[in-house]
Amino acid sequence: MTTYTSDLMRVLETRGYIHQITDAEELDKLAATQVVPGYIGFDATAPSLHIGSLVQIMMLRRLQQTGHKPVVLMGGGTTRIGDPTGRDESRKMLTDEAIEENVAGIRTVFERLLTFGDGPTDAVMVNNHDWLEGLGYIEMLQKVGTHFTVNRMLSFDSVRLRLEREQPMTFLEFNYMILQGYDFRHLSQEMGVRLQMGGSDQWGNIVNGLELGRRMDGTELFGLTTPLLTTADGKKMGKTAAGAVWLNEAQLPAYDFWQFWRNVDDRDVGRFLKLFTDLPLDEIARLEALEGKDINDAKIVLADEVTKLVRGEDAAESARETAQATFDQGGVGEDLPTVEVPDEGMTVAMACTALGLTASNGEAKRKVKEGAVKLDDERVSDPQEVLRVPPGSTRRLSVGKKKHGILVAN
Repeated sequence: MTTYTSDLMRVLETRGYIHQITDAEELDKLAATQVVPGYIGFDATAPSLHIGSLVQIMMLRRLQQTGHKPVVLMGGGTTRIGDPTGRDESRKMLTDEAIEENVAGIRTVFERLLTFGDGPTDAVMVNNHDWLEGLGYIEMLQKVGTHFTVNRMLSFDSVRLRLEREQPMTFLEFNYMILQGYDFRHLSQEMGVRLQMGGSDQWGNIVNGLELGRRMDGTELFGLTTPLLTTADGKKMGKTAAGAVWLNEAQLPAYDFWQFWRNVDDRDVGRFLKLFTDLPLDEIARLEALEGKDINDAKIVLADEVTKLVRGEDAAESARETAQATFDQGGVGEDLPTVEVPDEGMTVAMACTALGLTASNGEAKRKVKEGAVKLDDERVSDPQEVLRVPPGSTRRLSVGKKKHGILVAN
C-alpha cells in the first residue's frame, strides 16, 4: 500500500476506492497543500441513479470530508448524445423536459450525502448543457477537434467493442468523448477543477480531458478511477434479478433498498462497509471478522448505515423494524408492498406479480412448482388458487425467504 501524506489520498487508498491514478505523487502533494476541486459526471438518463453510481457519489463525499470541494456535473448536454461506453446500441433520445425532471430527481440523493453552499469546500452542482449548448459546431471543431485523433478514438474500448460486434455507432455518439474532454477543460478554466474521478470504464475519457487541458492551457490536471465494482459472485454492482437497485424512494421503497444490503454475500460485507459507510476502519475490521450467524449482525449494520446515508434515519429505522416484524416475529411490517384484493379474489400467480414478488405470472407459476410460495407461512401448491381476504384483515404472501407482500381487503 502506498504511503500518502494527504488525508484525501489516505482515505481513498485505505477504503479501497483507487484503481488508476494519472500521477499519484503529484496529486497527493496538491491535496496536502491546498483545496482541490474535483468532479464526477452523471448523465441524466433516468429519474434516479442506482447503486452502481453510489461508489462515485461516496468518492465525492470523501473529497468533502477531507477538506476538498466536490463538483457534481450533471450531463444535461451529454445526455442528449449518450455515452457509448459499455453499450451495444444507441440510447433512446430524451426530451429536454424529461432530462430536466431527471436532474431534479437525481439531485435529491446528492443533497443527503453532500453539503452544498458557497464556501471553499461546499459542494456545487453544475450542468454541462449550460456551456455545451452555446458552442458553435465549427468553432468546436477548430478549437477542440484538432487535439483528438481518429486513430486513438477508434482504439477506445467504447468504440472498438461496438465495431467488433458489428453494432452501429452514430457520429453523434462518436463525439461524446470529445465533449466529455471539453467538460474537464471547461471546469478547469472556470472553476479551478483539477481532478476528475470516475469508474474504471471512464479511464480513456478522463485521460482525454486532462490531455486536452494540458495542450490548450498548459494546466496540470489529474484523473482517478475506482475498480470495477462487482459482488463476490461476479455480478455487476447495481443490478439484481429483480432489476436495478435505485437510490431514490420513488423508484424503490426503502424496505427493498435496506433488504438489498442486508442480503449481500458474506464475503462482500467488509468491502462494502468501507466503501458505502462512514464507520471507522477499526469498527469495520471487527464486523468483518464475525463468522457464522454473527455475520448477519454486520449485514444489519451495513443495511442500516447505507440506508441512513441515502434515504435518511427514519427510512432506515422503519425498514429495520419491518424486517424484524417479518422475519423474527412472523408479523407484517408496514413497509412491505401491499395489494388490495377485490371481493372476487385473485389467483396466487396474479397476487405474486401484483406485489412485485415475481416479474410475471409465468415466473410465479414456476415458483409455486418449486415450492417457494407461501401464504401465511403455508406452502401453496396451485398457482391458480383464488385468494380472498376477509374485511378488516390481512394475509402475507411470500416467495422464498426474502420476498414478502401483504394482501388486504378491497
